[in-house]
Amino acid sequence: MRSRITGGIFAALGPALMLAACGGSGNNTSNPAAPSPTTPTTTPAGAVNTTTITIQNNVATPKDIIVPRGSQVTFINSDSRPHDMESNPHPEHTDCPAIAQVGFLNPGQTRQTGNLTTARICGYHDHNLADVAGLQGSITVQ
Repeated sequence: MRSRITGGIFAALGPALMLAACGGSGNNTSNPAAPSPTTPTTTPAGAVNTTTITIQNNVATPKDIIVPRGSQVTFINSDSRPHDMESNPHPEHTDCPAIAQVGFLNPGQTRQTGNLTTARICGYHDHNLADVAGLQGSITVQ
């Protein structure tokens, strides 16, 4: 008799427990304000709305920017030395392939990323000076 009661309880509670464990559907229809999996969850403090990053004296300014989806970001090398701007992580550069279109910039050169179409935070750095904090930053695509 005990196994029939236990089986009955699991039969009655099983679907409810499974729904609770799954957290509902993956399309966020129950909570439209909930972020989708591709939405950045934290924008770096002090990020500014612009599509231009200027490099001068081994510093990329502004460090962190916010752009709408589909944007391209222009990197301007106003420094006296070349810079190789790439996507994180170092050395793979695989997070945001559109940043790879910037690549190597001689002094005075300007180049744009590809279209940044996925909402996310894309980190960038100078490949040859990967540990220089002034040449690291992020592009938040919203």
